[in-house]
Amino acid sequence: MTKNKTETKTTENLMDTLLKKYQPPTLKKGKEVEAVIVSLSKKGIIFDIGAKAYAQLGELEIKEVSTYLPYLKPGDKIQVKIISEESKNGYPIVSLRKFFEKGKWEILKEKKEKEEEIEVLCGEYGKGGVFVDFMGIRGVIPKIQLTEPFIHEPEKLMGQKIKVKILEVNKEKNRLVVSQKASALKISQKDLKKKFDSIKEGEVYKAKVLGASEFGVFCEVEGVEGLIHISEISWEKVSNAAAYVKVGETIDVYVVEKNEKDLKLNLSLKRLTPDPWEKIEEKYPKDKEVEGEVVRKEKYGYFVRLEPGVEGLIHISKLKGDEDIKIGQKIKAYVERISLKDRKMSLVLPQKEKPVFYR
Repeated sequence: MTKNKTETKTTENLMDTLLKKYQPPTLKKGKEVEAVIVSLSKKGIIFDIGAKAYAQLGELEIKEVSTYLPYLKPGDKIQVKIISEESKNGYPIVSLRKFFEKGKWEILKEKKEKEEEIEVLCGEYGKGGVFVDFMGIRGVIPKIQLTEPFIHEPEKLMGQKIKVKILEVNKEKNRLVVSQKASALKISQKDLKKKFDSIKEGEVYKAKVLGASEFGVFCEVEGVEGLIHISEISWEKVSNAAAYVKVGETIDVYVVEKNEKDLKLNLSLKRLTPDPWEKIEEKYPKDKEVEGEVVRKEKYGYFVRLEPGVEGLIHISKLKGDEDIKIGQKIKAYVERISLKDRKMSLVLPQKEKPVFYR
């Protein structure tokens, strides 16, 4: 049975109308469009961008695809940029550069929220810790977040690929902080938060010494990281934190402050003992004769230790210039004045001979 002329003409008009309504998107170099991933592999990605042919990822970006394969799948919608309307093979070519830049931080953020591991490449060891690379983003593993034996020899990690967990990620500050320890020991941030919340400021706890640096002692209190700053080790001046503790030993510490943002503790050793300056004016009144040890020389005078945490200064202006004062020497002096606010004490040496005006 054949169609009559009227039916044929009606069908043709309908097809014309449909074709006019469907206009493939105009491909223009530099234009950004939404694409759907059709397939992906280490050899490249095929996209459906609604054109007459599927689009391909540019050759220069294919080498970056392997890093992202675990985070992409067919059916995902993603923004791409047209870099060629039609290649020699007849396919449009697109770029994922914008995703590569933005996607890295989104991946990191998602991984942190899910407490999942990422693999990083370790670089050199610096003052802040071991520097790492994740898809071109530079991060750091603080020394305290390393496992044995690397916490003692962090430089041995250079060039190694290791699993870590994310502690902090901030795109605006270009900041990435990760932990090898949290990954190796399967430490959950949620569990860590519970432990952190149970610790109270102003209380004394047992702490395990993990290490020491030029700015203090690293400890662990009930599974929570803490730092005894060098200024909180002793009431006396401390120049070497490691001289006061041994790695692995358990010590008593006082919790000065809790850092809610980083889930870390500020700890103190010196606050476990009385402040020697608390009643300093009663113990060392003006003109009192005292005896102490010369502990150091500065350009403005000599410091004399009277007791742990209490030092007095014999200012250079109080010296004649012919005194033979040596470090470690025990000497006698008189208290000239005390500033409790500044925690400073001025001393003067005894007069060896009577002044000319003396009668």
